[in-house]
Amino acid sequence: MSKKYKILIMGASYGSLLGTKLALAGHSTHLICLPAEADLIRALVPSGVPLPSVIHTLVTEDGIGDGFVMTRIEGQTIPRKILRDAEFAAVRPRLVTQFGTVLAAIHAVPIASLPLLPLRPLGTTLTKLQSRYQSMGRPSPVFELAFRWLLDHQPAELAHPSLVHGDFRNGNLIIGSDGLRAVLDWEVGHLGDPAEDLAWLCLAPWRFGQIDQPVGGLGPREDLFSAYQAASGTAIDRERIRYWEALGSLRWGLGCAGMNDWFASGRDPTVERAMIARRVSESELDLMRFFAGRP
Repeated sequence: MSKKYKILIMGASYGSLLGTKLALAGHSTHLICLPAEADLIRALVPSGVPLPSVIHTLVTEDGIGDGFVMTRIEGQTIPRKILRDAEFAAVRPRLVTQFGTVLAAIHAVPIASLPLLPLRPLGTTLTKLQSRYQSMGRPSPVFELAFRWLLDHQPAELAHPSLVHGDFRNGNLIIGSDGLRAVLDWEVGHLGDPAEDLAWLCLAPWRFGQIDQPVGGLGPREDLFSAYQAASGTAIDRERIRYWEALGSLRWGLGCAGMNDWFASGRDPTVERAMIARRVSESELDLMRFFAGRP
């Protein structure tokens, strides 16, 4: 009997939350096309990063559109369940350490072994966000303050960029009773600053109500940083990560703000757009907490 698989078909409509919302909000966002995403996942197999296996990339002759077929991995991705259900109580204390170890493995992947990926220097990211904000025509004193702080504190560009997942957080990770089983959603993978991934994981929106646990609602930054340093042999630059946290909060806030354009113009009158747009105030609060020195 031939081997049977449980499979998940990744289609064009199954994109990462971050990539989809930034693109719909009008940002100049480079999403990896599905065949290229499949190529990236295949290239990561030797790295030891936990991933589903790509079985087949769809072609025109398949007649079902773009996408790729992967092995199915049992587990949970819904943050509320991971953070609260008794099923994950035993593993929750270990997850932050696992996240740090896996991020170190991602950032250590040799660039030469990867398919062609976009390069996103910090300065370019900031410039594009400024352009988008100015085109919105709705001033925000908090966003203005954030841009001023980011410009005043902008660190030097890295001489050697690394592979960056771009959306490593609760919701894009398959968790089982033994811990982290797979990293999903590589659509915004790029070459850039590893501090971006470490900071993004610690943003308030990904804590899902556990505001006093910065790393995905699961634990403190120190546990993440210690695991990352132990696995990578690289010292953590806390100030650089702090900078990326401010930039990440601003980027998410602008993405949410862009949803209002879609709703108000009638391009997408669904309530979802309006609900996302109201979250701008959450991002402004997150930034004010940041400037007040709150964790």
